[in-house]
Amino acid sequence: MAEGVLHVTTATWEQEVLKADGLVLVDFWAAWCGPCRIIAPTVEELAGEYAGKLKVAKLNTDENPEIASRYKIMGIPTLIFFRKGEKADQIVGAVPKPQLKAKIDALLAS
Repeated sequence: MAEGVLHVTTATWEQEVLKADGLVLVDFWAAWCGPCRIIAPTVEELAGEYAGKLKVAKLNTDENPEIASRYKIMGIPTLIFFRKGEKADQIVGAVPKPQLKAKIDALLAS
């Protein structure tokens, strides 16, 4: 796992995501998912670029199906932004880095 990217599980979900201060980006992924592998380096780069402003976490949907089900994850990768324990926004699919940066900047500014 890259520096700045936290691996969360069902056991750590509430503490690391729902009770976190500030904005949290969770990358819902699976090992067999091609688009997940495509977007992973971008997510890792963003974790470094937004260190101190954005918490970045990854959740393996195969290993933590109850969390994926709770948030109605139908396709992966799905990136969900959380603020104060609530879902603030989401992006489905491997999107270009500028699109992700624009979304993060907008959420940080709001």
